[in-house]
Amino acid sequence: MNLGINNRKNLDSNAGNRISVSQRRSNIEIIADMLRVGENGAGKTEIMYSANMSYHQIQKYLDYLVNQKFVNKVNLDNTLVAYQVTDSGLKLLKAIDTLMEMLGNKTNDNII
Repeated sequence: MNLGINNRKNLDSNAGNRISVSQRRSNIEIIADMLRVGENGAGKTEIMYSANMSYHQIQKYLDYLVNQKFVNKVNLDNTLVAYQVTDSGLKLLKAIDTLMEMLGNKTNDNII
C-alpha cells in the first residue's frame, strides 16, 4: 500500500491505476466548510461540530484563518467569543466553490 496525495492510502493493482481507500477532505475543503459555518458568525464549538473537526484541527485552522484575515475573532462578552467570516473570507469561499465545481471535485473523487 502506498501513501498518495495528503497521505491518502492507495492500493497498487498496477503502477498506473490507484484506487482511493479513504475519503479524507483536503485542507481547502476543510477551510470551505469552516467558512460556510462562520458566514453568520459562530462559536468555536459550533464550527468544530458542524465542520466535523477535532479540537486540534479547529485550533490550527482558526489561527490560520484569523491571521490571514479571512475570519475575525469577535469578543461578545468576557467569556463568549465568536468567529465571523470577513469579506475576504467570503471571496475565498466563492473562489473555492467555483474551483471545486469546475474540477467536478465535490464528491472527493481521486484522479490518481
